[in-house]
Amino acid sequence: MKQKLLFLLLVFPLLASAQYDISGVVKDANGYLVANTTVQLNHAKYGQRAVTNAAGIYVLKNIASGTYTLEVSSGDFIGFEQVTVKNAPLRHDIQLKNDKDYELDEVAIKGESLKTKIEKKGFAVNIINTEEASQRNIQTNELLNTTVGVKIRQNGGLGSNVEYSLNGLSGSAVRIFIDGIPISTFGSSFNLNSIPPSLIEQIEVYKGVVPGYLADDALGGAINIVLDKTANTHLNASVSYGSFNTFQASVNGLYRFEDSGFTVKASGFHNYSDNDYKVSGRSVVVAGLGGAQTPITARRFNDAYRSTGGMVQLGFTNVNWADQFFVGFTGSDDYKEVQHGAFMTIRPYKGRFLESDATLANLTYQKQDLFIEGLDLNINGYYGKRNRQVNDTVAAAYSWAGERAIDFRGDEFEYTWGSQQEPPPGEPGPTLLKIKRNVASIRTGLSYAVNDNHRFLLNHVYSGIDREDSDELLSLLENTFIGTRDLHKNIYSFTYEFNAFDDKLEASLFGKHYQQKSVSVDPAIATDANGDSQLVDEVVSSNKTYEGYGFALSYAILPELTLLTSAEKAIRLPNETEIFGDDGDNVVANSSIKPEQSNNYNLGFRFGSFNIKKHQFTVSTNLFTRNIKDRIGLPIENSSNIDDELTVYVNQGSGTSKGFDAQLNYSYDRNFGFNFNISQFDLKIENRGSLVDVPNTPFLTMNGNLRYSFKDFIQKDARLNLFYTVYYTDEFSYLVPQGSNTVGDEFFKVPEQLQQDFGLSYSFPKNNLVMSFDVKNIFDKPVFDNLSVQKPGRAFYLKLNYTINKF
Repeated sequence: MKQKLLFLLLVFPLLASAQYDISGVVKDANGYLVANTTVQLNHAKYGQRAVTNAAGIYVLKNIASGTYTLEVSSGDFIGFEQVTVKNAPLRHDIQLKNDKDYELDEVAIKGESLKTKIEKKGFAVNIINTEEASQRNIQTNELLNTTVGVKIRQNGGLGSNVEYSLNGLSGSAVRIFIDGIPISTFGSSFNLNSIPPSLIEQIEVYKGVVPGYLADDALGGAINIVLDKTANTHLNASVSYGSFNTFQASVNGLYRFEDSGFTVKASGFHNYSDNDYKVSGRSVVVAGLGGAQTPITARRFNDAYRSTGGMVQLGFTNVNWADQFFVGFTGSDDYKEVQHGAFMTIRPYKGRFLESDATLANLTYQKQDLFIEGLDLNINGYYGKRNRQVNDTVAAAYSWAGERAIDFRGDEFEYTWGSQQEPPPGEPGPTLLKIKRNVASIRTGLSYAVNDNHRFLLNHVYSGIDREDSDELLSLLENTFIGTRDLHKNIYSFTYEFNAFDDKLEASLFGKHYQQKSVSVDPAIATDANGDSQLVDEVVSSNKTYEGYGFALSYAILPELTLLTSAEKAIRLPNETEIFGDDGDNVVANSSIKPEQSNNYNLGFRFGSFNIKKHQFTVSTNLFTRNIKDRIGLPIENSSNIDDELTVYVNQGSGTSKGFDAQLNYSYDRNFGFNFNISQFDLKIENRGSLVDVPNTPFLTMNGNLRYSFKDFIQKDARLNLFYTVYYTDEFSYLVPQGSNTVGDEFFKVPEQLQQDFGLSYSFPKNNLVMSFDVKNIFDKPVFDNLSVQKPGRAFYLKLNYTINKF
């Protein structure tokens, strides 16, 4: 009996019922074919989406007989249709109407988009769709920066270091994932500036409380980039050029053999920028005879950036034994010149640069209804190598004019330590430091739906880094004394989800277990009992475990009014850079740093969507508090202990962040759209016995954007879209107040900022070619960020985007 049962379990996936296609065309209210309309089947087992091609055709593959709901979206329009597959392929044409409610076969269907469903699960979450942004010259980071509660902290232009702030918590307190894999696995050459929006299906932004399926040590929240998994054959290519000699290109495509399900996916990108934008301010000066300093407006001259990368995957999609199975390879490299240290200093760098590369093998397996109905398995893993080299061998000093700097006598001079960055005491200056890493990350998720009301999930993520440093400028003997660094992390989560009262109540309860092991090995000379010298390893290791837990709950008080609340005891383990340091990013090691912990709470409401004739609007708001212990960040500094070039991460102390954010979305007749959001909070930390505002943190931000579309512009079935975006950041200081005497504090203040962008895109009649033009920072206002580093001024960009949905 047992053998027979085992046999049935093994062959069950091969005994699936016959499957058929759903296909048809999409037309507008006037009967014209509509391209680039998304048709999505939201089903636990057969969920997939298709995008209509230039002829308005869509195809959904391999679906068993049954009744399903299709979600149809085009621009701001969302509708729903019910279809029934009866043992044969189904031809089903769709006509877009002006009403949100669709009527099919005398059955009225009213539903919610997948985006709305996720945003109503109780978490403080925003779902960002990328369809529109993929056709414009907008980077993924810029798209995130317009999201409520999110602030992008970037030290300069394209390719510069980026941190993400969610409700005031930033840095590594916010975890970034690509399909659930920590982005740190891929290295600096594969980041959110490198991934074009056309490769992304959607972006999930969780604030404060992170669901169990993203099990990781995310203290302040998580951003998950969900890559496009459409199994339809397609090809997309884009190219853009703009200010500061910025060039960006990307291509991605998929081809599926219909008979076998064998699928080939490939994507690639290339980015380059001189980043030679103008800067000015108190540090941008030229020193003359006698040391006299003359302020100037200068162009950055040692800040170029280049990144290139791609991914190839081979496998099967929508077959009996797997919804998706891929094995593949990811490769990338980048080159980044370094203009200055942590601050914009009077003496900029020239000749200091970083190089990095990554080569990773990857495996993806997804199967719904594995062996038994309701049992789903998801595995996503990467293994490979990452390398990074710091090149700093130029001893000559330079001024912001890009010329050799002179001393007070008028003579050109060189740094006595022989490099651009001054090293810590006792260490050599010139360096060709190479950091080699073996990296691995694998995420496994298993879920079981008992019925429509109860579901259990078990998730595990492993991340490992084996790091070895060497320096080509050191002798073989000296390199013998360079140590190794290993960091391994396991995080488990168990989640129980349920809903009741006709789906008015939805809840998620979860627990998390954290385990991290770090090992530092440094060779040293020791004297034995006989007085002889010998080589020994000094080993510092740590193996710690922690527990966390939380919940998310939503209740639909009225059909258009939903209460959302969530809480979590969250743990954030120190990362590799914080423990071991990173010379490339000017970060000093701190092996004694402790994990930070926080009790996070959210309470919010969602009003809408309200539909009044052609008007549609949604309002959402969230109150939050974060009670933090041993917060990790840069030191709470005063003006007397700043190191202009090096930084170190420390435990700042205990503190509290509390505030609110709110968002309004409005659209009219699918032609006009308006969005406004605001986030305000305070973040205080204990410092020398008193609470002070955490420095280098903007406490008030606001964003707004407008969109308007002109149909049949110049040509029939063509469309012109106009965009306007405004970003507001309130004044903040990157140092704590200097006591009751505030004279000179303004030296450390980052002024109030208002940046405005304008863009337009033109979709040609067949809708497979889109041309866009964007102007960033229209009025060329000075814009600053981390530690008052200046960002680019006014810039112009032109982009072409071409799509083929059928070969």
